[in-house]
Amino acid sequence: MRLPVIATFAALIVGLGLGVAFAGGGLPQWLQDSIALVGTLWLRALQMTIIPLVASLLVLGIAQMMSAARAGAAAIKFLVLVFAVLIAGGIFTALIMPMVLQTIPIPEAASGFLAEVPGGEQQVPGILDFAASLIAPNMIAAAAETSMLPLTIFFALFAVAIAKLPGGQNKTLLGFFHALANAMLMIIGWVLWLAPAGVLALAFGVGMRSGGGAFAALAHYILIVSAMGGFILVLAYLLAWVLGGISPLRFAKALVPAQAVAVSTQSSLASLPAMLDSATRLKLRPETSEFVLPLAVAIFRATSVAMNLAVALYVAALAGIEVPLTLMIVGILIAVIISIGSVSLPGSISFVVSIGPIALAMGVPIEPLALLVAVEMLPDIMRTLANVTMNVAVTSAVDRGGSDEASD
Repeated sequence: MRLPVIATFAALIVGLGLGVAFAGGGLPQWLQDSIALVGTLWLRALQMTIIPLVASLLVLGIAQMMSAARAGAAAIKFLVLVFAVLIAGGIFTALIMPMVLQTIPIPEAASGFLAEVPGGEQQVPGILDFAASLIAPNMIAAAAETSMLPLTIFFALFAVAIAKLPGGQNKTLLGFFHALANAMLMIIGWVLWLAPAGVLALAFGVGMRSGGGAFAALAHYILIVSAMGGFILVLAYLLAWVLGGISPLRFAKALVPAQAVAVSTQSSLASLPAMLDSATRLKLRPETSEFVLPLAVAIFRATSVAMNLAVALYVAALAGIEVPLTLMIVGILIAVIISIGSVSLPGSISFVVSIGPIALAMGVPIEPLALLVAVEMLPDIMRTLANVTMNVAVTSAVDRGGSDEASD
């Protein structure tokens, strides 16, 4: 997906530049409408795959997690740390993000990113209405209304039920969802190959509405969202120190090669050999690192909740939506569950699949995601760097716990 990512980023810059250039007029209205239509069609094509892809990945991810939990004590300790880190990242973002945006407000020019979003005042449900919304009587109607919370709960329960079925039935249903996921990934892959055209059309409209300030708005977004991932990076050093018994300086020295690979490739999978080498430098037991690190690459993306929630809250602030506590909690829970199923996806696909459900569950418009995906290659550097660092930190914690038990 590297070529479309670079081309999409270039299309964003060109589209904004052309929009700024023609902001004063000189372009026929029919041509402006035609360009807007291209962007709208591409955006809708991106949206149409979200629910079936999320459903299939959710079932497969939870099934994989339950299978891992049966692997023994080390796997259970790993999963406890995974959920602790993910939830900690969500709580940090929920608490800090609003204060950061208040201290460093979003540039006014960013309002151009929301021109196509339907207006209307957000209605905050009461606690009883919220509780009633957790279960939908009709899943098809819930899907049509993009009610992500009841859909997520249903498919999470469905995944657990599948895991309890006899072997043959289990394999049949998991095979179906695996095929569905592959088909949806193929479609969204085609859509993303058309991203340069779609993003250029959308960016052109933003450039006309926002002028040159749109570039400053994007830079602001990249820095704020990346800062939330920086928390996970710092947390990794603390976790290795407190639970792994490794000093921050020693941990930092051992992680340099793995972090260099992470930054250059933006891939946790490609960084796995370097992570194993870092584990050897830290003198972690091979039986621990060779089990935990591949498992971490398969089902753990440490920054997902913190940074994905940050994107949703950024768009909410952009739209002037104040997210209440109940919906903030929902956003964290949805982000945790969705993160399990979307770990192995390429960055651009993961961005849409992971953040779309969070935004929908919190009542936040998802239209700006179609443009923000074009700059995801920059925050993704922080994502991969922190993910790789946290993977090794969690491995050190599991290894120390295992060695302590062995010595008792």
